[in-house]
Amino acid sequence: MKSSKIAVVPLLMLMALAGCGGSGGSGGSGSPGPPVVGPSVAGNNVLTITVNGSLCSDNPSYLNEPCVSVTICAPGTSNCQKINDILLDTGSSGLLIFNQAFTVPLTQVTSGSGLLAECIQFGDGSSAWGPVQMASVILGNEPAVQIPIQVINQGFGTPSNLCTSPNSTPHTSPSEANCNGILGVGLFVQDSGQYFSCSGATSGSPCAGTTPNAHVSNPVAALPVDNNGVLVQLPPLPAGGAGSASGLLILGIGTQANNMPSGVTAYGADQRAEFTTTLNGIQYASFIDTGSNGLFFPSPSATQLPACPSPNAPWFCPPATTGFSATTTGASGSPSGMVSFLIGNADSLFSTSNQVFGELGGSAVKSFDWGLPFFFGRSVFVGINGTKSSLGTGPYWAY
Repeated sequence: MKSSKIAVVPLLMLMALAGCGGSGGSGGSGSPGPPVVGPSVAGNNVLTITVNGSLCSDNPSYLNEPCVSVTICAPGTSNCQKINDILLDTGSSGLLIFNQAFTVPLTQVTSGSGLLAECIQFGDGSSAWGPVQMASVILGNEPAVQIPIQVINQGFGTPSNLCTSPNSTPHTSPSEANCNGILGVGLFVQDSGQYFSCSGATSGSPCAGTTPNAHVSNPVAALPVDNNGVLVQLPPLPAGGAGSASGLLILGIGTQANNMPSGVTAYGADQRAEFTTTLNGIQYASFIDTGSNGLFFPSPSATQLPACPSPNAPWFCPPATTGFSATTTGASGSPSGMVSFLIGNADSLFSTSNQVFGELGGSAVKSFDWGLPFFFGRSVFVGINGTKSSLGTGPYWAY
């Protein structure tokens, strides 16, 4: 789920996710396929990912939902809480958690004489508003890192009009958003929201724009060793999908025996977290995003990739599963490499009882969003801006 880059990138109107929640299609009749389980890897820097699996069970799930768990603690204490159903998102940076999902007391960050709050808009037209608070965050069995996080709470102060209707669809609760929060492990150290100083925490307290002294931060970048990026590994899926899948989020790139790059090419990204994808001779700004539950791009033609009938019109419904080849190119103009992918008939996929699909795609207006289906059967490295590894200096994607 890519966040809009304030003053740099316009809000991308994608069908992908309604906040944490997905769009279109519910399980059909019959039994779902068996779980697909990836290889097991040991290490303190390893987190389990379940796609529509046990870590996604706190709230209603949606198709192609990748979940992890995080632990937050009151700063400087052992008062901690493990929280499941956290959306794994390589399209944003920072940890956002609904206030309803935890009870651990956190420390409010101030801004001048006021209380710091943030509004962040996402590429699907949704938004998150709430205070910025300090938390000790534990990923896997790594040391705790103390960072600012956003607590999603529409009742804090007076939300910015950017985080209210009709300018966006604000998140209000875990059950509405289908997740307890978002773990952004994208290309940048800090997120890209707009910040506000509020005169009080109570609903209706005035809030005014401010330059923050603390940004919501990518927790991976704060780790003592495994801080230069992440590796996402998800297993290949059978045609027609599976009931669930599990894989790994491995912290660090080339910092441990379990995250050494091999057989991958790094594609540099720009400060918008974008590189280039060329399909049928047309170039698109593109990004790689576990937070989008399909592959989203402009249809090459209504004949080749027709839209599904309503109510699933934003999804593709070709008569048969169709193969494509696109070329991805680093933001500097090199390197380039071919990526093959499949697009199936979304209505047919939705008619099954499966929840995880590698051939799910839908229409976007201008950009090419390599969403979660891109990750199945691949090892994808996400190199954080300004950090180094054997793959180069971030920001980059490597696969």
